[in-house]
Amino acid sequence: MFQQFDRNRFRDRDRDFDRDRDRDRNFRRGTPFDFFRFLLPITPFSPSVPQRPADSPPSGPPPSFIPQQPVGPFAVDPGAISNCRFRFTYIWPYRMNPFWFFPTFVGPRSIAGFRWTGFNWVYFGIDLREIQAFQCF
Repeated sequence: MFQQFDRNRFRDRDRDFDRDRDRDRNFRRGTPFDFFRFLLPITPFSPSVPQRPADSPPSGPPPSFIPQQPVGPFAVDPGAISNCRFRFTYIWPYRMNPFWFFPTFVGPRSIAGFRWTGFNWVYFGIDLREIQAFQCF
């Protein structure tokens, strides 16, 4: 069930590492230019991948009406809101004013997409626990 700690096994591994290091003069040796790699900026994406939301916002505004808030469960299920991907969705959060939303990503605990400000679409993400109710069209 439990593996007993074998001190000799770890000693042998360290001895083999030292032997390999002593035999090879270039063992784990960098180049003279390795210092410069620390001066380069670190980007989370490669240059070929754009650093903006992958999906574009809708080309027009959301529907002009405001739906009535449905009486629903106390928790929002990711499976239920995943059917609203790439559809106009009206969201009633707990601590904010309700708004039109165009979800493009649904994760296990959050959603992301574009929120209508009244004038344009802005990229936005929200935790599913912050959503009181939603309705998609």
